[in-house]
Amino acid sequence: MKRNHVRYAAFVAVLLGVGTGAFPASAVSFPAARTLTVHPGESIQKAVDAARAGDTVLVQAGTYHESVTVKTSGLTLRGVGPRTVIVPPEKKAVPSPKAAVGCVEGGKGICVVGLRNKPVTDVTVSDLKLTGFSRVGLWSLATDRLTVQRVRAEKNGQWGISQEHSTRGVFRNNVARDNGDAGLYLANTTMSEKGATDSRGLVVEGNTLEGNRNGLTVLRLRNLTVQRNYLTGNCTGMIVIGDENKPQAGALTVSENHVLRNNKYCAKTARLPFVQGSGIVLSGAESVLLTHNVVAGNSGRSPLSGGVVLFKSMVGAVNAKNRVDGNWLTGNAPADLVNQNASKSGNLFRGNFCRVSIPAGLC
Repeated sequence: MKRNHVRYAAFVAVLLGVGTGAFPASAVSFPAARTLTVHPGESIQKAVDAARAGDTVLVQAGTYHESVTVKTSGLTLRGVGPRTVIVPPEKKAVPSPKAAVGCVEGGKGICVVGLRNKPVTDVTVSDLKLTGFSRVGLWSLATDRLTVQRVRAEKNGQWGISQEHSTRGVFRNNVARDNGDAGLYLANTTMSEKGATDSRGLVVEGNTLEGNRNGLTVLRLRNLTVQRNYLTGNCTGMIVIGDENKPQAGALTVSENHVLRNNKYCAKTARLPFVQGSGIVLSGAESVLLTHNVVAGNSGRSPLSGGVVLFKSMVGAVNAKNRVDGNWLTGNAPADLVNQNASKSGNLFRGNFCRVSIPAGLC
């Protein structure tokens, strides 16, 4: 074999993780991962702009007045816990050349942004607090395998943490409290009505969602898991929303969540009536499995009030082929289980501990 062919074989073998037996793995080297540390008074955005794939931007305790945009795949942006606080700029900021248009100006704290046909991948944001932004604490668009964990998003004008047009995200052990709309907002698209997309296994786990309009909103998405979250003090604990387009939202599992006393009052919107006392609401969803959840003390007089509510969509989409199985429901009003869909929609209620249902006979 010629010398240049041997070198090429070694190069390919290292890329594929396969040894040739003749050349060590060091035949190809990549830049070592670095930790870029940011202290109070320094710019997080400058450190993010200087980072490469595999690097960690470590933000020390303090208050940082800025918006931050991440466009580099493989980057970790990490604070040291809730003492790392990101708040809006004190004065009008000049966006970084790498910043997404609309992140600073749009009232968003952290933006993780890729392109529609080239998502940003394997980004992690963790261990920090985002508060006081006019729209969104953490906003992500066109990402794959984004991980958001141990982030506190509090008192932001619209959403605490949000994701659109993305796949395989993981949202774990976050706190989203007292945000204007959803604490955690996950969507295919917000601006247009389209069929639901496959999230490819998105995971929502171990989050505390409290005092928002909706604790969790899932809009036009399929194939995700929502488990072991604590939702309380919202107008609606959780809502899954589809529309008349195909495929419908759904094909998700909601299990082992505690959905308690979501009795805050929220005024009506263009798409929904006023909301109060709603535990888990399905609106235009199909093939959702609700199992082993504790849903208690959700009480109100809205058309969406109750423990688990299958609500007739405002745009005509029906809930179909959903399973409400093995849940513990108590103290919800007007009922623990509410099904507003026709009896032929194929929704199954089985093995639940509850006392009152509309119509009767679902408990």
